[in-house]
Amino acid sequence: MKLLYIDDNRMLIDSVKKLLGTSYTIDHECTGYEGIEAARSIQYSLILLDLGLPDIDGFEVCQELRNANITVPILILSVQKDPQMTVKLLNSGADDYITKPFNGEALKARVAALLRRNQEMKKERVITVCDMTVNTTRREVQRGGVTIPLRRKEFDILEYLASNHGRVLTRTMIIDHVWETGTEGWNNTVDVHIKYLRDKIDRPFNKSLIKTAYGVGYMIDDKI
Repeated sequence: MKLLYIDDNRMLIDSVKKLLGTSYTIDHECTGYEGIEAARSIQYSLILLDLGLPDIDGFEVCQELRNANITVPILILSVQKDPQMTVKLLNSGADDYITKPFNGEALKARVAALLRRNQEMKKERVITVCDMTVNTTRREVQRGGVTIPLRRKEFDILEYLASNHGRVLTRTMIIDHVWETGTEGWNNTVDVHIKYLRDKIDRPFNKSLIKTAYGVGYMIDDKI
């Protein structure tokens, strides 16, 4: 899952990325307008938002995101503890609120709870391509009735390909979707992960689903 963190405090950004980075991919933006643009461009699972931004405050960012029909959970991080502030935040479109300084385990628990609640509100989504099913809610993959365990990045790539089956995705598109936005020079990393996926998804079966568009990228297609 990919999260967006909007804050201009470099030390806190590094701390949060270290804390959550083992479980999630974290993009960050330092201003409200940059955060809004990023959220409009990329589909995130959750947004962490600081109130004290250098250009516009977090309330306005929240409202702009909701006005743009961006419905992912928003978790506010702020030093303010006024109960009326919490009411104002919830009314602006935020889903939860945690005060600084915060306990790392408490932040992880809040993030996990918001993601879980958001998943529970959605219908279970299963993508089917040929004899392969990708359950995006349970993060489970089966082919020919056999459950195939995948690592986090492998699943994220496969889900992205399966969601766009029949369409070629460039290496850059895959990198931007699965890794931190702005990561460069990782084309070989995509190729390595595709190899691992083929070893698990294609080679044990009679038909290959992961196809190479030479010089461009990869796609999932059930056509021979």
